[in-house]
Amino acid sequence: MSFGNSSNNDGDSFSISEISIPRPVRFWLMLLFNIPSVVCSFFLILHIIMNRTHRHALHNHTILLLLIFNLPVQLIDINFYLIFFSYGSVQPSQPIICLLWWLADYGFYVGGIVLMAWLAIERHIFIFHDRLLLNRRGRFLFHYLPLVTIVTYILLFYLIVIFLLPCENTYLYTVPVCGGSPCYQSYGILGMWEYTVHSITPVLLEGIASITLILRVQMQRRRLHQSNQWRKQRRMIIQLLLVSGLNVGINFPSNILLIAHLCGLPSDYGAEAVLYFYFLYYFTICLFPFISLSQFPDLRKTMKVKLLGIVRRRSHQTGTVTLTRRDIPMNRVA
Repeated sequence: MSFGNSSNNDGDSFSISEISIPRPVRFWLMLLFNIPSVVCSFFLILHIIMNRTHRHALHNHTILLLLIFNLPVQLIDINFYLIFFSYGSVQPSQPIICLLWWLADYGFYVGGIVLMAWLAIERHIFIFHDRLLLNRRGRFLFHYLPLVTIVTYILLFYLIVIFLLPCENTYLYTVPVCGGSPCYQSYGILGMWEYTVHSITPVLLEGIASITLILRVQMQRRRLHQSNQWRKQRRMIIQLLLVSGLNVGINFPSNILLIAHLCGLPSDYGAEAVLYFYFLYYFTICLFPFISLSQFPDLRKTMKVKLLGIVRRRSHQTGTVTLTRRDIPMNRVA
């Protein structure tokens, strides 16, 4: 991600545009993490949609949207990075490629951050205020309406500011993300709105909601001794804490530096550290499907059986081929 990281107009400024890890190392790290993550994401999305029980479970809806929002980052953003690492420039060097890269790198990335904040808040509703969701009106107000509002707002905002805003973009094809500086970030208050509302606020809300969730759970367990209720909700809580720990741990320090820059700290101070945080966030996205898989033990069992079946079939075929070759008479080989 290059959120909040606008490069200078110097297209050859490697230190400003990229971290110091060699490009081949980043290429293989992103490739090896991304491929199994994409496969796991598709398995999870299809499993939730095709399974009636999982499809109607309210606590799965935000997970499903997060998986869907992460896919453009994995399929467009990361793949464009891999192509850049291979060729040393944006390929093909066309404005539409930069616009699509910005949409994935900013729009869907921000959508994931905002949805993560809502996921942390929503867990409070599911665990402590589940009565609000017992009737149709409550489910609409406290579950469906926030999700529809978030998705609609994020998609409309970034489609408009990236593709329709009447300002002139500068496309730098020799640095990642075409320079990472869409013109809307300097258009009126849009840049400040994006930094504060789309980046800083959701991360703070997610951190606060996750910490208070732990405190509320501990207090309720001690007061009511509801061990059975705890076992029912434990999987959701552990999943949230794992994802939020990664997400907040990477985004919070970068947002602190961003706030410091807005308050007058020289932009060069901590610039490389911010780039490292944005690079690490890709691995949070790649790990998210595997953390989400903990919520679906039936899918885990199915995937394990299928993978073991594939491994056994391959070993059996290898063994058969080896035995067949050994049985061939030497004179026929000659």
